[in-house]
Amino acid sequence: MTRRPQKRPLARKGAVAASTLGIGAISLVLVGCIGIGFAVAGGTVSEDNLYLGVGENATRVSLPRDVDDVQVAFAADASESGLAQASPRDVSAGVARIQEEQARAEAERLAEEARLAEEARLEAERLAAEEAERARIAELEAQQAAASQAAAESQVSVEEPSQPALSEIDWGQGRESFIAEWTARIDAYLAGSPLAGYGSVFATAAWDNGVDPRLSPAISNTESTKGSFCFLPYNAWGWGDSSWSSWEEAINAHVAGLAAGYGGVLTPAGAAAYCPPHATDWYNKTLSQMQSM
Repeated sequence: MTRRPQKRPLARKGAVAASTLGIGAISLVLVGCIGIGFAVAGGTVSEDNLYLGVGENATRVSLPRDVDDVQVAFAADASESGLAQASPRDVSAGVARIQEEQARAEAERLAEEARLAEEARLEAERLAAEEAERARIAELEAQQAAASQAAAESQVSVEEPSQPALSEIDWGQGRESFIAEWTARIDAYLAGSPLAGYGSVFATAAWDNGVDPRLSPAISNTESTKGSFCFLPYNAWGWGDSSWSSWEEAINAHVAGLAAGYGGVLTPAGAAAYCPPHATDWYNKTLSQMQSM
């Protein structure tokens, strides 16, 4: 039996050779492309130094000489293929908006701090006003209490003296007769004192003001021992905080004050007003001195 020759191994070898040639061709194309990439990346590509293929079968490829041309072409291809990169975004508007928001927030913070400071200032003023009002009320209450105390002291009953009552003043004898009579009597009373010799001044002032002529000389003894111990110049009567430049001026002022504020006569109520702390003693001493004239 005749056997056919086996051709299958030869066919298999042919297929392998064809595959090898195909792979080699693809490799050459890839190497060429890689070469083109390196040439483009390095700068200007010359038409004389780029071939595709090996040996005598290599084919020269003509490329642009300027890299910019390659870039423009690449960009166009990339644009057509949708691979073009997006252009840079303008973020200046966003930055400005953020800065505005920060500035607004800072302004709001400062305004809040100012509001709180103003509220604190108003509260401090309110508290100070309340404290001042409380102090004013306390001062008024203290003044009222002092006034009530003074009024109570001024109403202290003055014991009626055990001495005989004062003799009546004869106002019907005429001005000259009155002044002459009481000048002599007062000068006798004030003899040897700093007020000696001023009887005529006392008598004239008493007539002109309708005042008991004995009252002012007697008070000078009660208050300053007839002008010997004055706490202010020419003030022999403890008369407020007054001072004068002469005895004559002082006498006329004191007698006029007795007429205006005390009725010109000695009374228990007048004594309580003139010397509240020692009204009874003051009244008795002054009355005794008036009786001696």
